[in-house]
Amino acid sequence: MKKGIIFSIEEFGINDGPGIRTVIFLKGCPLRCVWCHNPESISFEPQYLEKKSGRSLCGYSVDATELAQKMLKNKIIFEMGNGGVTLSGGEPLAQPGFTAEFLEQVAPVHRVVETSGMAPASVFREIVGLTDLTLIDVKQMNPEKHRQYTGASNRQILENIGWLCASGKPFVARIPLIPGVNDDDENLQAIQAMFKGVPSLQRIELMPYNKFAGAKYPMLGREYNPPFDLQSLHVTTDIFKNNNINAIVL
Repeated sequence: MKKGIIFSIEEFGINDGPGIRTVIFLKGCPLRCVWCHNPESISFEPQYLEKKSGRSLCGYSVDATELAQKMLKNKIIFEMGNGGVTLSGGEPLAQPGFTAEFLEQVAPVHRVVETSGMAPASVFREIVGLTDLTLIDVKQMNPEKHRQYTGASNRQILENIGWLCASGKPFVARIPLIPGVNDDDENLQAIQAMFKGVPSLQRIELMPYNKFAGAKYPMLGREYNPPFDLQSLHVTTDIFKNNNINAIVL
């Protein structure tokens, strides 16, 4: 039995896959995005958050089988709401054994995984093969800018996205729009070119930057000093709609 580290379970989610869902957030991420909205998700280890109400532990160990059995008890509720279970993070593929075992055992509940695609090809393909829908984050197509703003190359990510596009497995592409980082027409045009004509792409979801993203950093004893103008966000779906790609703003 595989154990994993999670930091939150949210019920009645409506933005992380179809229908009404339970969203399970796994701890640990290989990227270091300068705009990270959930800094408590970066470390793989449990850690304390210093809140006004007092100190609280963020992160705890769970057994994949036990968690799957807990979710299966809500199978009828998921079916009534046309929903299911979504694994998010952090990065679920960074805990591959736990994620795979959970997805195998929670079937036939509808399964969604949200991932950055930052994982070895073998892990990415195994996990996608166990899902009913993949939510793939796309941040920056330019390799240098991707490394600058996330701390890592996007080579493996783009390779995995290429495989996903060719696999026929249904997926949704999600773009976190960060002002001055990836909301320019050049980057968005490169993204639409990559997805143009891919039949298994259900839609593109644009997620505008949350100006309150830095609120959690002081709880971890960290400062939030993003290297971009918080007020200059550019949001448009025209680039995608002009190429017959369904794009929405969340």
